[in-house]
Amino acid sequence: MLFYSFFRTLVNKEVVVELKNDLVIHGKLHSVDQFLNIKLDDVRVDDDAKYPHLLSVKNCFIRGSVVRFVRVSAEDVDIGFLQDATRREYNDLRSGGGKPTQR
Repeated sequence: MLFYSFFRTLVNKEVVVELKNDLVIHGKLHSVDQFLNIKLDDVRVDDDAKYPHLLSVKNCFIRGSVVRFVRVSAEDVDIGFLQDATRREYNDLRSGGGKPTQR
């Protein structure tokens, strides 16, 4: 839930989402769900010549499983929130409150 909580703090902020098929989409984060599916507004792509059919797209839904990474500006990241959330999650795992991820 750490990533979900983090992305919820970025709603209405400008983000760049790179997909696994190398498409790079810029937009304003509208919402995110627990599966890390992303909705973007004011969408634009890096390479208009390669993706001319996306010029008319103003908003989009991106399935979380196709996202390679999300770039955010440094000033939009709340370091204190991330540190506290990470500390709480670690303490929950140590006390047996949560189940560690098996790989």
